[in-house]
Amino acid sequence: MDIKYTQHIAANINVSLKQVNSIYQLHTEGSSIPFIARYRKEATGNLDEVVIGHIIEQIKYFNDLEKRKETVLKTMEEAGKLTPELKKRIDNCTNATELEDIYLPFKPKRKTKASVAIEKGLEPLATLLFQQGRQNPEEAAAKFITTEVKNITEALQGARDIMAEWIAENEQARNIVRKLFRADATIASRVLTSKKDDEDAQKYRDYFEFKESLAKSPSHRILAIRRGEKEGFLLMDITIDKETAQDAVKHLLIKSFVPAATQVALAIDDAYVRLLQPSIETEFRMASKLKADEEAIRVFAENLRQLLLASPLGHKRVMAVDPGFKSGCKVVCLDEYGNFLKYNTIYPHAPQNDWNGATKTIKDLVAEYSIEAIGYGNGTASKETDQLLRSIDFGEPVSIFMVSENGASIYSASEVAREEFPDEDVTVRGSISIGRRLLDPLSELVKIDAKSIGVGQYQHDVNQNRLKESLDKVVESCVNFVGVDVNAASKHLLTYVSGLSATVAKNIVEYRAKNGSFKSRDEIKKVPLLGAKAFEQSAGFLRIQNAENPLDNSAVHPESYHVVEAMAAKVNSSVPELIKNGEVRKQLKAKDFVTETVGEFTITDILNELEKPGRDPRAAIEAFRFAEGINSMADLKPGMKIPAIITNITNFGAFADVGVKQDGLIHISHMANRYIGDPNEIVKLGQKVMVTVVEVDIPRKRIALSLKESGPAKQEAVKPEAKTAKPDVKKQETVNPFQVKLMELKKNFKD
Repeated sequence: MDIKYTQHIAANINVSLKQVNSIYQLHTEGSSIPFIARYRKEATGNLDEVVIGHIIEQIKYFNDLEKRKETVLKTMEEAGKLTPELKKRIDNCTNATELEDIYLPFKPKRKTKASVAIEKGLEPLATLLFQQGRQNPEEAAAKFITTEVKNITEALQGARDIMAEWIAENEQARNIVRKLFRADATIASRVLTSKKDDEDAQKYRDYFEFKESLAKSPSHRILAIRRGEKEGFLLMDITIDKETAQDAVKHLLIKSFVPAATQVALAIDDAYVRLLQPSIETEFRMASKLKADEEAIRVFAENLRQLLLASPLGHKRVMAVDPGFKSGCKVVCLDEYGNFLKYNTIYPHAPQNDWNGATKTIKDLVAEYSIEAIGYGNGTASKETDQLLRSIDFGEPVSIFMVSENGASIYSASEVAREEFPDEDVTVRGSISIGRRLLDPLSELVKIDAKSIGVGQYQHDVNQNRLKESLDKVVESCVNFVGVDVNAASKHLLTYVSGLSATVAKNIVEYRAKNGSFKSRDEIKKVPLLGAKAFEQSAGFLRIQNAENPLDNSAVHPESYHVVEAMAAKVNSSVPELIKNGEVRKQLKAKDFVTETVGEFTITDILNELEKPGRDPRAAIEAFRFAEGINSMADLKPGMKIPAIITNITNFGAFADVGVKQDGLIHISHMANRYIGDPNEIVKLGQKVMVTVVEVDIPRKRIALSLKESGPAKQEAVKPEAKTAKPDVKKQETVNPFQVKLMELKKNFKD
């Protein structure tokens, strides 16, 4: 990569050039972000995955920019427009917008007003007027009257059309207008008159007449307005004050107060309205959409990360219940590895109300399959099912957990589910998925398209390729952060392990089925198509429980085993004894093992891992119960303090399930008795909290909640975005002599 790009990345992200070059080299060689962050800390200076990912994105941006430059240079050269000065500017350019501005005057165009005028021979007249000499415009125009140009008026109009295109393509003019858009642009929306009373349009009624500063408009609002526009209910505009923009361009381009300047001023007015403003507005529409997309994707990605890293139950035999009323509750039993054992259906709720029969069935299944925990879905009839399960005396302790059903129906009907359970119907597959989520949320959720899990905002409105790319990175990051038991993982989970392709993941599962469990990490090398690079990238994230070498069940990479062996030798111990004996490890000093190839970051990581090799970094699971007697919105009253569980987090607050089949909103202004910039400062997905009911709006199905310790205050902010007062567009308070003369020129021209 060109040095100017790496220098730009280093300055932009505030890292050293050496760090950027190291990451570029590792990325080019095929190293994954998790591998670079975990096992190449010396090369990166201990940068985390976020910064490394950002650097790699910048590398991709400049690679794409370089390809675009090649196209631009080739096109201009073929057209005979490429001068040494232009080539130098293009070569040195590090911004895509600047590149397109340079290219714009030379870009092949369709037929325009300017091209028509040029064909009529009016370009010399446009040049003459644009130079703003002392020639009389009418007298100059008279010389261009031909069979195609009938009169002076037509000649001057053609010249202005040509000048308007020049002005719209002028880099300085475009940058002046961009600067005004950045500082003063407003986003406005209005309802289509014909749709005002449409029932489907009412969800956008807060945007029927709306206007606010674009720079201050949050991502969820921009996406909401754009969705309303896409669905045909709203019209959206991004604008600045027209006269302010036109005067700014005139100040740039009008050189004197001669009559020709009047023609240039008119061309500027036309250029702005017809060409410049629509072009820059399109830029800002795209830029604001991109910014809103990135923020929405960031929120979704953070929620997904929290969901994937939810607490696992671990290796226990479980029962999973998919609650229902008329169709009954689907019950499955799974062993400690998630293998399907038994399926049944019970009908404890209306209309059958077979409470006793359901109780007996569950009790018998728990005894027969030595069930240690029960998980039930949080959908329809979940509250009633919770009451059933907790009413049963199992004789021995059986833990009961509520499990999120988000995306379970997607999984049960998927090709993955059909492949895993070809002989079972969707209801059985859905119940199995609930049970497996209880055992290990991460292992099960990776089988579902991430955007179908339902923990984002406006995920269907953002760039889907960018969303998928971002969410896939989150899944990969979480899988490698936790580590994978290579003898228990599905091929879907293995696919997200650093360095493993879908084909290699499948080969690992097939090798395991044919040869039995892997006994060591070295044996993984025998898997077909798993080469040296794949092993290097994946080995540290693959765990082998009960391996002969205990390091095979740790995050210590095989390339560093010799370091641990040297540590053991230093204190006259074996590796297993070193791991077991904390007192022995206290004798070790990190600096004693630093070499030219193994740095202090790596040594520190190894020592930390030896404390608890193979430990699961996720928090321990906690049971949760909703408040008794709260079954519907009608049971909620302002001032009540009740338990809740966080189900979704957005920029404006968090949603919480209080057990009434309708989530409530904890607005960001009601999360603490202090200013909160990001709801993630206060809550995490799946967190158990105590909330105070602020307001209950049954007709609109809205519940307002508060986490404030002082209790609820009147909360207007939980309602949909209120209309923002229309800001005054900035205008100059005084008129300078240049403007006075310009107005005189306009008046004289009109007269």
